[in-house]
Amino acid sequence: MALSRPRTWALTIVVALTATIALAQQKPFEPQVGQAGKDVVWVPSPEETVKKMMEMGEITPQDFVVDLGSGDGRNVIAAAKRGAQALGVEYNPDMVELSKRRAKEAGVTEKAQFVQGDMYQAEFSKATVLALFLLPSNLLQLRDKFANLRPGTRIVSNTFSIQDWTPEKTETVDDCSSWCTVMLYIVPAKVDGTWRLPQGELALKQTYQTVSGTLTTSGKSVPVTGKLRGTQISWSAGGQEYSGVVKGNQIEGSTRTGSSSTNWTATRAN
Repeated sequence: MALSRPRTWALTIVVALTATIALAQQKPFEPQVGQAGKDVVWVPSPEETVKKMMEMGEITPQDFVVDLGSGDGRNVIAAAKRGAQALGVEYNPDMVELSKRRAKEAGVTEKAQFVQGDMYQAEFSKATVLALFLLPSNLLQLRDKFANLRPGTRIVSNTFSIQDWTPEKTETVDDCSSWCTVMLYIVPAKVDGTWRLPQGELALKQTYQTVSGTLTTSGKSVPVTGKLRGTQISWSAGGQEYSGVVKGNQIEGSTRTGSSSTNWTATRAN
């Protein structure tokens, strides 16, 4: 029996829609700049900025690099190409699968791993480097976790800074049209408090890598100003220069006065 024209058209439309849906299902996912995510919209870092991040982070095969909100995986893949083990945490499962495909195409699947997850809940305490492109609000929410990482951990951030934390270094990529600034942070050891050393009592106040306070010797106090770079600490007090290495509840260092140097050990008092 012949089909009527309306039924023929309806069948044609159904077949066409079915074919379109099947084609869409077969087409690999392609992200769109500005697409909404859980906490951010997706905007990729330019390749030249990624390269600068890897350079400023001084990433080597000995590193474990983590990217929170890893998007299409370019930071992780770039780190893996430098020999590092790298992990991307990304909320969008389609982006995770895209990242895995890109890592396979780059030949770094053994080095570059990707997981679907919430960056605020992610475990990244073993990272030696964080490579990030996040909004200031995201960075602020993660700031306490960053500060509690192992001293010496490097954080390289594309464009956006961590509130109240002054970067160790800031560089702008040449011949770059957007998202061109990279900042390097180094997690400092925690030295806030009172320390006993042969010269007297050292009372320190710490704001990330900046330290200030007083050194009290024989009842006389002089102001202290100094800085931390990971576990390395240096400060000046009363015309003398002090430097040392923080080792938990001890600091082992030396005092320089003119051309002479004296070794000392400070012990945390509280």
